Amino acid sequence: MVTRTPALVERMRPHAASIFGQMSSLAQASGAINLGQGFPDEDGPAELQDIARAAIADGRGNQYPPAHGLPDLRLAVAEHQSRFYGLSIDPDTEVVIGTGASEVLQSALLALCEPGDEVVVFEPWFDLYGAGIALAGATRVSVPLRPPSYRPDIDALADAITARTRVLLLNSPHNPTGVVFTREELQAIADLAVEHDLIVLSDEAYAHLWFDGHPHIPISTLPGMFERTISVGSGGKSFSFTGWKIGWGSGPQDLIAAVRVVRQHLSYVSGGPFQYAIAAGLRLPDAYFDGLRAQMQTKRDLLTGGLRSLGFEVTESQGTYFATSDLGPFARIEGRNVDGRQMCEWLPDHAGVAAIPIQVFCDDPELGAQSIRWAFGKADDTLIEALTRLQKVVRL
Repeated sequence: MVTRTPALVERMRPHAASIFGQMSSLAQASGAINLGQGFPDEDGPAELQDIARAAIADGRGNQYPPAHGLPDLRLAVAEHQSRFYGLSIDPDTEVVIGTGASEVLQSALLALCEPGDEVVVFEPWFDLYGAGIALAGATRVSVPLRPPSYRPDIDALADAITARTRVLLLNSPHNPTGVVFTREELQAIADLAVEHDLIVLSDEAYAHLWFDGHPHIPISTLPGMFERTISVGSGGKSFSFTGWKIGWGSGPQDLIAAVRVVRQHLSYVSGGPFQYAIAAGLRLPDAYFDGLRAQMQTKRDLLTGGLRSLGFEVTESQGTYFATSDLGPFARIEGRNVDGRQMCEWLPDHAGVAAIPIQVFCDDPELGAQSIRWAFGKADDTLIEALTRLQKVVRL
């Protein structure tokens, strides 16, 4: 699928089309079950919906909130970082609210990178990163996470850092692989960041979705890292309201001040009623976050167990709501070998299921060519039906 946009500036042409939009369009056109795009089938807590509705009804959320975020939401973010990670955050100067984690990430890249600066990122990387780096006029430098384990190669990371490296863009729990970086891995990354005086942009959208004793550890909690790290969180992912688009960044005052300058010139402010609700969400008891994690782990086990029974080799997801597999029984289609993209373009029409090819998140075309990403944050019945559809095609 090639999108031709001759009026578009050259640096953005590789980002003209989103694989998520493409696969979702294929799913919609064919009536396929969409296990590609990362959104849940089921809404989050009813009490948060009630708070958003009340903010609309009583007029609190219908006009512009403060540019850098509702004060109570900024306070709730600071409380959250202290409660879960022991970080001391000033809500007045060290928190910024954005239109989703996406806007905070893009604002940070635009604020911190001069044209020609290098941003080091592990690949496969979420497609938003590539677009954001290009928007900033910076240069993307990819360090491969190699299948099937997808563990970070610290030596390769060290080799990728040059005198022009400005930012290390980190994502754990990692989308699309489902890997959660260990404390030892994070410490090795932190040592390099300190040694080379790098800024770390830490995408922690899936902070509360980790499984099997693989806890999320913010790199900002390691020695010498808070003062050089922007941590980014997502209300959509933490509370299953992806359409509300409320995210946040926290970190030292100088870095957050820079992000605030850029972010205010993008969306200016984010949805007022939803900010009240997400503030309440961040204060929900531990039972909510534990329950969300347990629910997603059950869904993970349902989907990955079913995929394995069909002949897929699945990398165990330690976090997020994504699982990565090989091409399994679809490595050959209609008598020919295929790659992940060809398989994912074939699946909706022929199997009634949509997934995402990993190769589109890689600079190395061979790195993800035999891997695909499945989203398991769906209703159990949806996952069972998707497996049933795949099974029928495998048996043909």
